[in-house]
Amino acid sequence: MSPKAIAWIERLVWIFIYLGSLAFVLGLFVLRQGIDEQMGQSFGLALMVGGALGAAVGVLLIWLRSRLKAD
Repeated sequence: MSPKAIAWIERLVWIFIYLGSLAFVLGLFVLRQGIDEQMGQSFGLALMVGGALGAAVGVLLIWLRSRLKAD
């Protein structure tokens, strides 16, 4: 794999981890401080699940990057 592609994967790792973590924390905040109880809970939970999935994709990309060889 080319060094340019590997650099792109490394950028994606941090994008997914940071944005996933941010979405998770924002979802936790919305879940606890929601104005409308029903909508706050569902929206907060959706943000938390999406954020956790995003961070998990970042971790998966770290594993993928460890398996790739630079040419």
